[in-house]
Amino acid sequence: MQGSSLWLSLTFRSARVLSRARFFEWQSPGLPNTAAMENGTGPYGEERPREVQETTVTEGAAKIAFPSANEVFYNPVQEFNRDLTCAVITEFARIQLGAKGIQIKVPGEKDTQKVVVDLSEQEEEKVELKESENLASGDQPRTAAVGEICEEGLHVLEGLAASGLRSIRFALEVPGLRSVVANDASTRAVDLIRRNVQLNDVAHLVQPSQADARMLMYQHQRVSERFDVIDLDPYGSPATFLDAAVQAVSEGDMAVLAGNSGETCYSKYGAMALKSRACHEMALRIVLHSLDLRANCYQRFVVPLLSISADFYVRVFVRVFTGQAKVKASARAKFSAACGPPVTPECEHCGQRHQLGGPMWAEPIHDLDFVGRVLEAVSANPGRFHTSERIRGVLSVITEELPDVPLYYTLDQLSSTIHCNTPSLLQLRSALLHADFRVSLSHACKNAVKTDAPASALWDIMRCWEKECPVKRERLSETSPAFRILSVEPRLQANFTIREDANPSSRQRGLKRFQANPEANWGPRPRARPGGKAADEAMEERRRLLQNKRKEPPEDVAQRAARLKTFPCKRFKEGTCQRGDQCCYSHSPPTPRVSADAAPDCPETSNQTPPGPGAAAGPGID
Repeated sequence: MQGSSLWLSLTFRSARVLSRARFFEWQSPGLPNTAAMENGTGPYGEERPREVQETTVTEGAAKIAFPSANEVFYNPVQEFNRDLTCAVITEFARIQLGAKGIQIKVPGEKDTQKVVVDLSEQEEEKVELKESENLASGDQPRTAAVGEICEEGLHVLEGLAASGLRSIRFALEVPGLRSVVANDASTRAVDLIRRNVQLNDVAHLVQPSQADARMLMYQHQRVSERFDVIDLDPYGSPATFLDAAVQAVSEGDMAVLAGNSGETCYSKYGAMALKSRACHEMALRIVLHSLDLRANCYQRFVVPLLSISADFYVRVFVRVFTGQAKVKASARAKFSAACGPPVTPECEHCGQRHQLGGPMWAEPIHDLDFVGRVLEAVSANPGRFHTSERIRGVLSVITEELPDVPLYYTLDQLSSTIHCNTPSLLQLRSALLHADFRVSLSHACKNAVKTDAPASALWDIMRCWEKECPVKRERLSETSPAFRILSVEPRLQANFTIREDANPSSRQRGLKRFQANPEANWGPRPRARPGGKAADEAMEERRRLLQNKRKEPPEDVAQRAARLKTFPCKRFKEGTCQRGDQCCYSHSPPTPRVSADAAPDCPETSNQTPPGPGAAAGPGID
């Protein structure tokens, strides 16, 4: 059984998933003229207009130039994403090349040989055998440095490279690379990649390419032609790329996928996503399941190394193995039909109907040994990345997560369900620990509570908390979840005394886990449109002019009083109105013609009966 690795990046906001914006160009149907493109002309031989104004952005060790009118080329919020990718590829290169007796040289790291322990037993034996051979012969270990071609190094593909920033950063910051193919289907994007490759002097490592990413990967299915690392970042869903990617990644190596899940989750990933506070981790698990399902078609299966939910995207690093027996195990033990669901139609706690989601990945989503290795490397060399502080914080929280507990609760979710005050994080964690349950944070949500406590125990703890901060039961509907949960006496008596171990190490050290807003209106950029910045500004101006256009202007108090006075008071006609001149309706004799506009309810005459059939519309009219 041999293994390879692959990771997938998804960008999302709330329940809908959006990716970071990348370069977009409309092209008319037909095959482009490759020779013309290389000579700087369009698909049909015409000379393309050159962009006069350029903007240069520096990130990491790379300098990227792009047209000023196309701001969607670069999103500074995604720097954490790219830094983390470089860190993970570096550690994977350390593992892969270490098995071949090659030591990588990372800028900023101390010049000491690191002990490499691979994730598979086969390659661990290779490392030990190679080290023993080196010691016996007395030869110095071979090294691979940044910016140099390593003949036995990783073969990288960035399928949708846009400006080429990620590919160029790989070439300048990740040691142990054989080559990097920066591909894009857009002619203008490939021209920009060539410009940036020359600007950073990495033409010996980065090869610009123009092709459809799927076709390019399908053309590299042969074992000798497969890529070790594949990076895909489509604006839409990555579902159409998964099949090609799991076939184009080589045995024992790594691949990268990036993309977004849209609203049609089931049609693209074969799973139903539930609208819940744990949607971020649910997205990770749905992606993992979809990857594993497609890999199974080719006698392959996936083992997650690191799964990240940050900002507006999720990023999954997995290892791909080949083995028929293990592929069958993905269908669960004994390969028999599943039974269930083992629940009643309604929830035993709140009385609401159950919702069915999935299928999704139920196994651990991280390899803690691999995460620890990346965390150690970043902590020992903090100056390597601009976002090293946040990488340390996120990875530290991941090492503290309960690996065998899928999904999580949130503090506000629990308290809002029963309409009570929210306990502090330490109080709830302490209560769970006092009850002999395990509990942890989650990197995916700031106020998440991941625990192995059953729902019955968790609601007992919340019932005990409500007794300390009572809610007004008379305001609760008898059919509401809050009323049904609180109507049951707790069997577990919770202890909210703060425990020392309730505050995890990452929280005590104040590590940076969540990004502060780096700029106004930050987040996923919109899809690029022809016209660049000018088109975006025109759209913003149009939105500003049309804002609230369909809404009626607000009615002030005087206008409302005058309008109500046009309707006669029915109680005055019956002789029962006690308000006199203070009544909001008219006490004047009714006129033959009355306005047909309906009047809003008046609190003083809210008990008046509606007009009978055939009467004119409006309160108080016979």
